[in-house]
Amino acid sequence: MYEQLRQTIPFEEFDYQSLLDSLRTYAYPRKKITSLLRKGEIIRVKKGLYLFGEGQRRSPYCRELLANLICGPSCISLEYALHYHGLTPERVETITSVTCGRSRSFETPVGCFSYRMIPMAAFSIGIDRIELADGRSFLMAIPEKALADRVMMERGIGVSTQKGLLSYLNDNLRIDTEALSLLDPDRLLAIAAAYRSRRLKLLASLIRRLHPVQQDKSHA
Repeated sequence: MYEQLRQTIPFEEFDYQSLLDSLRTYAYPRKKITSLLRKGEIIRVKKGLYLFGEGQRRSPYCRELLANLICGPSCISLEYALHYHGLTPERVETITSVTCGRSRSFETPVGCFSYRMIPMAAFSIGIDRIELADGRSFLMAIPEKALADRVMMERGIGVSTQKGLLSYLNDNLRIDTEALSLLDPDRLLAIAAAYRSRRLKLLASLIRRLHPVQQDKSHA
């Protein structure tokens, strides 16, 4: 049965319809699915989404791709994206995403996936498509969007100056000043406009002051 599944399902991640199609020669395909799950040959990530079991995989599955599939439309952002882009040092186990739907979390056999709701205008800006070797892709926030989304999620930080904001970014989010200086202030300003956020405008102004081009001009 495994070889039959692999002939029709090329990837480690697959949906319920693909699974049914691969078992269409069986009289009772749903019973076969129950048997496959019981034996651990396939794993149900959530209703309608599956992986091959550990002993059946040809290659590692992609957790980032799963994050997009578990809840959509969504884009990986916040803490996970900040670490992915090398802005924060700590490894993040939960894959964090933003969505224009309601906030929710999923505990699955392959980890936790968290989704936070943001406005549609803010969701649709600053998204990059990361291509996989097999031709598929997943959506990931660019560094500026990941930071903006994270700053907007923080309640009650009470910063109104660039100095206070820089201290928050350094001390609370563990992002060093050199990493911040590599961000694009114009991108942040566009994201701030989408959010209609004074806090993000302050962030864009801070990044512009830290930006090497701006520093070169000040020393000219």
